[in-house]
Amino acid sequence: MIWVIDASVAVRWFIETENHPNADAVLERVVQQAGSFAVPELFAFEVYAVLCRIHPKASEVFEECLMPVLEGGIYRQPMTSELAHRADTFVKKGLTGYDACYAALAADLKGCWVTFDEKAHERIRKFKVSHSLMHSLPENW
Repeated sequence: MIWVIDASVAVRWFIETENHPNADAVLERVVQQAGSFAVPELFAFEVYAVLCRIHPKASEVFEECLMPVLEGGIYRQPMTSELAHRADTFVKKGLTGYDACYAALAADLKGCWVTFDEKAHERIRKFKVSHSLMHSLPENW
């Protein structure tokens, strides 16, 4: 199984007030099995933007903590017209363009998008390409 990590998960790795045991479990598994994870290229930009808004050492944390994770074997999908086309299916179901790219990547990889965005997850639940980490880890974790 390929797990597509949402920015909402990674932010919880670095913001103490947002810490969550399920986010920690994802990070632990990423460190152990990086090849089982993927992100769309916008992931790094989203995490950096959030860190810049709320973390006093945003650039340092991004460079020293997130970049090694990203460079440790996670598959990083560039934006392509094909991905945008597939993401449109999820935009039509009510996701933002950002979230639709995560969902489309999960669908393409026959994986699962793990997120803390419960509203987005609920909008596409029937497609079985997402899981909300708010209350539990995925069943087959």
